[in-house]
Amino acid sequence: MSSVAGSDGMPQWLRSVRPTLDADLPEWFERFPPPPNPARRSAVLLTFGATPGRDVGELGDGQEVVLTERSSTLRAHAGQVSFPGGKIDPEDVDEVGAALREAQEEVGIDPAAVTVVDTLPALYLHPSQNAVTPVLGWWHEPHDIGVVDPGEVARVVRVPLEEVLDPANRFTVTAPRGYRGPGFELHGLFVWGFTAQLLSTVLDLGGLTRPWDQDRERRLPLRMLRPYLRRG
Repeated sequence: MSSVAGSDGMPQWLRSVRPTLDADLPEWFERFPPPPNPARRSAVLLTFGATPGRDVGELGDGQEVVLTERSSTLRAHAGQVSFPGGKIDPEDVDEVGAALREAQEEVGIDPAAVTVVDTLPALYLHPSQNAVTPVLGWWHEPHDIGVVDPGEVARVVRVPLEEVLDPANRFTVTAPRGYRGPGFELHGLFVWGFTAQLLSTVLDLGGLTRPWDQDRERRLPLRMLRPYLRRG
């Protein structure tokens, strides 16, 4: 099967993520369903796009994903790596509208340049009482992006999927209270927690994951450990 379907160049693996999830719901989604009336509802945009000047290949080559480093002055999740996104406002039509709006406000992604592929089931983040809906997007018209609001975002990185998939950039993060989860080291960004788990799961569902050493462990850095220990 070809990896590319349609004139927008969207890779087939990205189209297959939601159908694969529906056929066999990952355990991570089963563990964190939101309550009927969560205190907060948010959405994040997983923005995948073609690398300029490259052909979109079958195994993630010629593609990239947008990640942000949150501002160090934020009250919550300061300095953490995340996908563009945020709280669903009353004027937002739905989770998709919120994710596209936040991506534009935070890093300057034009909503008209993104083809929304699908949404994934909402996941509940207990410490913040936040139900987060992941939105899958194919950035069919990549353009220059960067920090729009320094109060929210410190850095924006377009990471080649080939680097995300490289087993040398993957490890298991360990932290107090028995935490263990997937991690990535990408362009100086330490990716862990919700963002790393979501990215890892989407790559699994798309059939892109390469075997990596899950026994290779790295402790959560002190700068990220302090707010983690203050939770709850």
